Amino acid sequence: MKYRRYAFVLALLLIVIACSTTDTREQDSKIASGAPTHRVDPFWPKPLKGNLILGQVAWVAIDRRDHVWIIHRPATILDEEKGALQNPPLSKCCTAAPPIIEFDPQGNYVQGWGGPGEGYDWPKNEHGIYVDSEGNVWVAGNDNTDHQILKFTRGGKFLMQIGKPGKSEGSNSKTQLGRPAHMEIDSAANELYVADGYGNRRVIVFDAKTGVYKRHWGAYGAVPSDEKMPPYKPSTLPKQFGNVHCVHHSRDNLLYVCDRTNDRIQVFRKDGTFVSEFFIEPQTLGSGSAFDIAFSTDPRQLYLYVADGSNGEVHILSRADGRRLASFGRTGRMAGELKTVHGIAADSKGNLYTAEVGNGRRVQKFARAAD
Repeated sequence: MKYRRYAFVLALLLIVIACSTTDTREQDSKIASGAPTHRVDPFWPKPLKGNLILGQVAWVAIDRRDHVWIIHRPATILDEEKGALQNPPLSKCCTAAPPIIEFDPQGNYVQGWGGPGEGYDWPKNEHGIYVDSEGNVWVAGNDNTDHQILKFTRGGKFLMQIGKPGKSEGSNSKTQLGRPAHMEIDSAANELYVADGYGNRRVIVFDAKTGVYKRHWGAYGAVPSDEKMPPYKPSTLPKQFGNVHCVHHSRDNLLYVCDRTNDRIQVFRKDGTFVSEFFIEPQTLGSGSAFDIAFSTDPRQLYLYVADGSNGEVHILSRADGRRLASFGRTGRMAGELKTVHGIAADSKGNLYTAEVGNGRRVQKFARAAD
């Protein structure tokens, strides 16, 4: 009986040790991944004023006050949502919201503006938005005739236009753009980087104050070409950009460029020298998987958040080597799901904001969970 008691106690000890080892391994695995976690805030943003409604939300940006800016496409609101616009009105719903909207951190509507006006050429199909360190708002469009970017004050006063609508002059033009997707400024160098884009196959750099051309490059830092390229195949390594969909400047002075339809992100030095590349869901065909990125807000920007519009996910990568640590989301229309997620941004607290086009037509907040 005595030996049986010892055997029972020993068995219990072994079970406790095994469970402790499993718990430790799981914890070590979580620590090793280092991936931040986020949870959707279904109550952000708060309802728009009156009967305003959004069309496709093309992009999202954060300013220095952690205000959230979106650009949406009023022309894409559905016929069934236009009852209030008829004469006489057919229903209370709805009126298209202004294409540019500013929300405060709590999700309150602050202001809205934008659209055609005197002295500038508003894009036919709204696409990119960026808010610089001075609070100025930059806008791009990707219609077949949209070859310009615009600069406004925070309140919507027009300041500058680079390029003009009409016809593209190709990927080596120094004055004309080609359906630019996105832009970002390196404030220290006073340089504007443009992901150019849907028509051209390059990154192009301008003086941020004057709009004067400085330099440009294509994939791998080479001279871009407009020759017809075959559709992307996972087994190939495309020598040219497909759709240059985003450009982002890191704190350590590297440029991260989304080559959307080729399922990859290429990394460059500011002079266009190629550094590295990594692929995002490389089996994805069609619209691709590398739509947009945001950096984590820790001092070293250890992580990259990648918006994957085709697969309805946000991937969390190690910025050092592009290794995937985690993903969240799935294709759908419920809170926390993602229907054609097209843009992504992070505020100073590490919260993420996503913009959805197609039938998504919304901006969502994913709050950073406590570590």
